[in-house]
Order: sequence, then structure tokens, then C-alpha cells
Amino acid sequence: MAGMTCRLPVLVVFSLFFVSQCHGGCAEVDSKTEAVAGEGFLLGCISCKIREEVSARATVDWHFKSPGEEEFRHIFHYDHPNADILHEDFSDRLNWHGTQGSDIQIGAVYISNVTFNDTGTYRCTIHRTLLLPKHDQHVTVEKEVELSVVVEANQELTVVISEIMMYVLIVVLQLWLIVILVYCYKKISAEHEAREARRALKAQAELLDSKDNCDGVQLE
Repeated sequence: MAGMTCRLPVLVVFSLFFVSQCHGGCAEVDSKTEAVAGEGFLLGCISCKIREEVSARATVDWHFKSPGEEEFRHIFHYDHPNADILHEDFSDRLNWHGTQGSDIQIGAVYISNVTFNDTGTYRCTIHRTLLLPKHDQHVTVEKEVELSVVVEANQELTVVISEIMMYVLIVVLQLWLIVILVYCYKKISAEHEAREARRALKAQAELLDSKDNCDGVQLE
């Protein structure tokens, strides 16, 4: 049991190292929703394939609707390697920041020089064709981003709390690992000392038995 306990920190350290070194697969993360006027902003759009091993090709379209409008305007189209800005309000201000290839899972675009007129709803549409052995499968994924434009960036309370909790967790894990390592060191040292003591007692007993045998031979 002690051996298993003492091997646990090693497994934890190895696991943390492995995770940190591993460049994992696709993970769908929501886009941020607050931009600062005069700065750039990344409109996020991620759609992961269910099966990474299946090849696919995809195109991406972005549409925009201002507050009060009923219809979306088509503002951007990407079909690798071509990126086309389709509305004059975003002329020279949209840049492709998604997957560099035809198998698109990240359809992000970057808006340069954000203005208050950029406030509104953005719709990202990924048209994906899965290249299956028997027949191709067509999938359409839509994601929306409600963007608000502010004069100055406001750090969200949830972000602050998350950062604090992350650092607290890291410190707690480090302290826990130190405690377990010290415990294991003491445990192993105590077992080693006990083993050496048993060996010494055994050697002493064998020496006494040998001496008694020698005394018996001399008496005879």
C-alpha cells in the first residue's frame, strides 16, 4: 500500500508533464463578445469534426446583422486558399485567421480597426463535406457571436476568478506533492532502517549460533 501511495506523485507528475506536452485535438471554445473601438478583434468560430481521422473539405461564410435590422448581410467567404470580403463596410478590415487548409475546423476572422458600427450579431456558417469511403456526407454548422463595442476594455469578473482559482490550485497541488514526497521519503527511509536492523539481528543470531556450536564441539 505504501509503495502504491509513493508511486502516486510520480504518476501525477508524469501525467501533468504528458498533458502539457500533448498538443490535443480540436476543442470548441466560444468567441469573445466585447471589442474595443479602434483596436482589432478576433471573431471566433470553431467546429470540430466528430472523427478526426476522416478527411474533409469545408468553406466558411460570415454574415452580419446590425441591431434593429432583420436580415443578415453576407460579409465574408473563405474557400481555401481564397478569402473574399463581400461588403464595403468591412473592406480591407477582415482577415482570415482560421485553418490554413481545406479541412477547416477553425473559421475565425480578424476585424481590424473596430468601430461602434460593428456592434451586432455575426453568424459563422461552416459547410463541411466529409470524404467517406462509400459516399460523401455534407454537414452545415452555424454559430453566432453577439458583439458589443466599448471605449475601454473591461476585464470580466469570471476571468479574474478563474485566474485566481487556477493559481490557487497550482499552489495547492505543489504543496500536496511536496507533502507526499516527504512522506514517501520518510516511509522508505524507515523501511530501509528496519530492514537493516533485521539483517543485523539475523547476523548477530547466526553469529551466536555459530559460537554455541563451536563451544559444543570443544566440550566434546
